[in-house]
Amino acid sequence: MASLKQRRSPELHFKLRLTALLFACALIACAQGPRSRMAGGGDGYGNPPLAADDAEKRILEVAEAVERHLNVPREDGRLIRLLAESINAKSAVEFGTSTGYSGLWFALALRKTGGKLTTFEYDPGRAETARANFKRAGVADLITVIVGDAHETAKNLKGPIDIVFIDADKPGYRDYLDKVLPHVRPGGLILAHNIARVSQNQEYMDAVINNPALETIRVNNEMAVTLKKR
Repeated sequence: MASLKQRRSPELHFKLRLTALLFACALIACAQGPRSRMAGGGDGYGNPPLAADDAEKRILEVAEAVERHLNVPREDGRLIRLLAESINAKSAVEFGTSTGYSGLWFALALRKTGGKLTTFEYDPGRAETARANFKRAGVADLITVIVGDAHETAKNLKGPIDIVFIDADKPGYRDYLDKVLPHVRPGGLILAHNIARVSQNQEYMDAVINNPALETIRVNNEMAVTLKKR
């Protein structure tokens, strides 16, 4: 009889690894609680990670300065970095650049994986601020900021895409999904932010939950993480 390891399909093996990873992230989230997720926490988990080198220290310093402008919680930024690096992401896409906070967490992963981020922002002022923050952090060469209505500009996206982060206009989540999903590689991830309850974005959640080619779980009661099955 073949061993359990031998009987596992590549898809099942990947899903088990991903589930274990996300479960660990969820445990950290529960330990922190709602207030620590927003404010950085007081139990150690909410503090910035220790920099591995000077380049990483520079990125983290800029991220800490940007954090006060209420982008995504630090915990969610760390989750973005962790997932992007764990799947060795080469191509990342973000809807909703804001002032670049989540993009900086992507950059921490992509400088290790050799990847690039394409990020879409509707507001020119925010896009300019994000570009300045990326330059200050020394990661401008890793990130392309596209200004305008992403419902139009994203039509030019090409694959394969490894990971997607959606944190833009909530009614537009389903359209962003439809535009990006054909270009996401098997085994790729789609992260949707600010979905504490399915009812907050019923159309999007119905699309990812009822599609047999996708597997979706929620983390932190804030982020829906979707795997495009192999």
